Parts: sequence; C-alpha cells; structure tokens
Amino acid sequence: MTHYEAAVLGLVQGLTEFLPVSSSAHLRIAGHLFPGAQDPGAAFTAIVQIGTELAVVFYFWNDIRNIGAAWLRQAIGRQHDPQDAHLGWLVIMGSVPIVVLGLLAQDLIETSLRNLYMTAAMLIGFGVVLGLCDRLGRKVKTLPDLSWRDGMIFGLAQAMALIPGVSRSGGTISAGLAMGYTRETAARYSFLLAIPAVFGSGFYQLWSSWNHSGPTLSVTATATAVSFVVGYGVIAVFLRMISAMSFAPFVIYRIALGGLLLLLLQERLIPPLS
Repeated sequence: MTHYEAAVLGLVQGLTEFLPVSSSAHLRIAGHLFPGAQDPGAAFTAIVQIGTELAVVFYFWNDIRNIGAAWLRQAIGRQHDPQDAHLGWLVIMGSVPIVVLGLLAQDLIETSLRNLYMTAAMLIGFGVVLGLCDRLGRKVKTLPDLSWRDGMIFGLAQAMALIPGVSRSGGTISAGLAMGYTRETAARYSFLLAIPAVFGSGFYQLWSSWNHSGPTLSVTATATAVSFVVGYGVIAVFLRMISAMSFAPFVIYRIALGGLLLLLLQERLIPPLS
C-alpha cells in the first residue's frame, strides 16, 4: 500500500465513521479501487479508526473530562455530579459486549464476516432498520433518561458493528431511536460509547501486527492522521444535520450501495473475499 492509497483510505474512514453508513464496509470496498485490489484487512481498519476516535476526544473533550472526573470522584467516595458519574458507568458497561464478542469471534471477524455478500446484506438490512426506527421512534428521551437497561441495549447494538456493513453509529443510533431517544442524543451517546472500544481494538491490533506483514507503520500513520482531520469536521456537520433532518438520505444511500455491491459481485467484477 502506498502513502497515496493510505491517504485515500483515511479520507474514506474520516468521512464515514460517524455517519450511519459503515466505515468498515467502505474501507472494505475502497480497497478494490487500487491496483492489486485487496481487502485492507480488519487490523488496518481498527488501527485507522484510532484517528477518528481521537477526533471524538477532541470534539467532546469537556464532556469526557466531566464524565471521567465525576466517575473517579464517585469511585473514591468524593463529592461528584451523579449524572456524569452514571454516564461513566454506562459507557464502561456498554463497552463489555463488543470487547467480549470481539475476542470470542476474532477469527470470524477477520475472515468470513468480511465476505462482501455479507457486507451488502448488512448495508441493506440495517439501512431498512435505521429507516424504520427513525420513522417510528418517539424521539423524546435525552441523556438524563439513560437507564442501565438502555445502556446495555446500546452496548449490544454497538457490538453488531463487528460485522462490516452494520455501522457502529448506525446500530447504536437505531437502538436509541427505537428506545425513544432524540436523534442528537442517540448520536452523541454513540460517539462517547465508541471511545473505549475503538481505542482498545485499535491499540490491540497495532500491538498484534507490529512484526507481521501488512501496511508499514508510516503508511498506517498517514491514513490515521487523515482520518483524524476529516473526522473532526464531519462530527460537527453531522450533529447539526440530524437536528434538522431525518436519516432518510443515509437509508437511501445504504440500500443503493448495497444493491450496487451485489451487482458487482454477481457480475464478478470484484471477489467476495480477497
């Protein structure tokens, strides 16, 4: 992989990570646009996501600092903000499903689940789910309404993003809408919930692949840096966008992309696995 190809993949990652369209699916597909087309791999995808997650940390720094401080103060028995401490515990609890399933299904995640037929099916299927949840959800609940039950449902929804095509934000936002949360609340909590999972997965893959074949460290760093810069801008635009419009454009896009991918696979223009 060249630095130019890595920059393009970083751009794709930054543009799609926070939208409910599945960044892992886009990276999986984008790898076929270059000479010697091939899957960038689950490890490369996880590492590059560190860049977009750093964008989340910078964008939501005040929220993260307040939640972390309140959680720590509660843990050591000091005076604290109960709502922020509660959010801290929910983020920890909600991260458990994706960690457990990620470790148990690691071989499947890196092989069979990256089959492009599966990716196409998830793009279409969860596009329909997102559309139904957005249309039928009550959209009245906000972060103070977040219960332990809701937090675990958010966590289980996030874990489904281990399958390319589901979308981390798409899965958690759909779950939030189905439970009656506003679009912006579901999106903001989705971003916060992803922080431990993405950093954990990214640094684990970075350590695991250190001495293995694959993209060089400098190439991966290029993609990660580009994804950070682009992702930071996308967060602000996306949060403003969903406060004024529905998720219908993303639903249409997901279904169209999934259909196009199925057509390309049927015509054998790209292989389902590489």
